[in-house]
Amino acid sequence: MKLGRLNHIGVATPSIAESIRHYRDVMGAISFHEPFDLEAQGVKVCFVDTPGTNGMNGTQIELIEPLGPDSPIKAFLEKNPSGAQHHICFEVPDIAEARTHFEGLGKRILGPTRIGAHGTPIFFLHPKDMMGQLTEIMESPKENTLWTS
Repeated sequence: MKLGRLNHIGVATPSIAESIRHYRDVMGAISFHEPFDLEAQGVKVCFVDTPGTNGMNGTQIELIEPLGPDSPIKAFLEKNPSGAQHHICFEVPDIAEARTHFEGLGKRILGPTRIGAHGTPIFFLHPKDMMGQLTEIMESPKENTLWTS
C-alpha cells in the first residue's frame, strides 16, 4: 500500500451555516455543496471545494456538524467550542488491502469499514498511531460525483 491523494480535511463545527460564511467571506471560497445528513455517522456534512492546479481538483474541506446529542463529534466540540480540524482523509485504490496493511502494522482501526460521505468505503485510524492525527482512509471514488458543482 502507498499513500494516495489527500481527499479532504475534516473540520468539526457547531454550525455549518456559520462555517460557510467564514470560508466564503474570509477565505474567498466560491464552491459549496449542499449540506446533507449522514445519519449513520451522526453528523451533517457540507463539502467546500478548493481550486486545484493544472486542471486537477483541489482538496476538499469537509465541514461536519453534530446531528444530535449522541453525535460522535459532540465531545470534540465540547473541547473545541468554536470548531477545529478534526481529521485528514487519504484515498486508497482498495480499502480491504489498506485495512489489512494497517492491521499488519499494528495500527488501531476505529470501528468497522463503512460507507462515508463520498459514498465509498472508509475507516478511521486512531490518532495515537498516526502522529496525533485522526486519519480517515477512503476508497477512491469510481466517479467524481462530488465535483459537479
